Amino acid sequence: MTTQPTGTPVAVTYWMSHAWLGTHVEPGVLLDVAGGRIAGVRTGVDTPPPGATALHGLTVPGLANTHSHAFHRALRSTVQVGSGTFWTWRELMYRTASRLTPDTYYDLARATYAEMALAGITAVGEFHYLHHAPGGTSYDDPNAMGEALIAAAAEAGIRITLLDTAYLAAGFGEKPSRHQLRFSDTTADAWAERASLLKGDGDLVVIGAAVHSVRAVPAGQLATVARWAQERAVPLHVHLSEQTAENEACLAAHGRTPARLLADHGVLGPHTTGIHNTHLTAEDIELLGASRTGTCMCPTTERDLADGIGPATALQGAGSPLSLGSDSHAVIDLFEEARAMELNERLRTHVRGHWTAAALLRAASAQGHAALGRPDAGVLEPGAPADLATVALDSVRTAGPVPRLAAEAAVFAATAADVRHTVVAGRHIVRDGRHTRIDDVPGALASAVAALYT
Repeated sequence: MTTQPTGTPVAVTYWMSHAWLGTHVEPGVLLDVAGGRIAGVRTGVDTPPPGATALHGLTVPGLANTHSHAFHRALRSTVQVGSGTFWTWRELMYRTASRLTPDTYYDLARATYAEMALAGITAVGEFHYLHHAPGGTSYDDPNAMGEALIAAAAEAGIRITLLDTAYLAAGFGEKPSRHQLRFSDTTADAWAERASLLKGDGDLVVIGAAVHSVRAVPAGQLATVARWAQERAVPLHVHLSEQTAENEACLAAHGRTPARLLADHGVLGPHTTGIHNTHLTAEDIELLGASRTGTCMCPTTERDLADGIGPATALQGAGSPLSLGSDSHAVIDLFEEARAMELNERLRTHVRGHWTAAALLRAASAQGHAALGRPDAGVLEPGAPADLATVALDSVRTAGPVPRLAAEAAVFAATAADVRHTVVAGRHIVRDGRHTRIDDVPGALASAVAALYT
């Protein structure tokens, strides 16, 4: 029997006043859980039967935050002072990264992942490259920082896919900068040796891989990272064409776009997800779609950093599955990410309705979970992980629409503050808007951030 975040088996029944079943909203749904998975789904149950836990509102599959840098949560508001570009923002990020230790990283990630749980997120893809001590010296445990993230997710009650990231260079032909030394294993072989020491359980913890970007992993070493992931059949993620400057530098160094460079070295494929995929050529889009490489859009970060609007509709049309992430955590709100993807397209095209609410919910749930190595998650069906999020339908943002339009209300009006319940592997992690394991999440966030600046 599968064990849950607390180590105890779960057998419970949830009654949902309304549930989104992938195509429509169904009233009165009973969901049986055994061993952390959905054992049965019954419709037409008007009232909660004895012993069932009632979830009032719209229950959807637990949300998947496909792309996260947990330590960026400490940058919120600090980076909103003044003006600049992605590159000036990056200097502030480096300074924050230089202050973290395994202990302070655990505290910050624990609080950040708890904030995610409060937002209905049941699984996170942590794009992890903060491996070593400042200056690049290895900790006694070479994976102390990664293990801190895994422990933080367990304490916050959510699943984690730790995407251990190869980050070896400052740019094409450039050695790591002073700040980047703690990111680098010096070679892809050394990265693979360290990453191989990490252990997942295939359920609550998946160990995947990432190429930070084509500028951070020399072309001749890309295949090493790709092969490591392919041999283990685990997710492989990569920041791709987030900035036009990266594209220009790649063309100058290799005479081809980043997407073509990745394709030529075996990085693209159905287990790979490109993060951002913002500045692509028509050929790039075709490469990604034909290889079934996924696309993770992070609209709140992409607009915060003035990155641009990626060609999400064209990518999906070419065959690239879409998922969503909160990335730099300017906000942590997958409903905002979902509607932002649609609303960005409206601004760009002057046309409404590129995705239905159902399609956007799938991007925020099932397609995100698949990108994180859990293709059976993100649906309310027997056999799927019992991961749920319940959104209030009586808040000032969601009240009014008839229940059959509850999915539209959630995607286009709700915020993370409207999440009332979050269930992971059958266990109630957020109940009535409060985290069941961390009493004061705002206080934990404030304390963890303050520790980095005092």
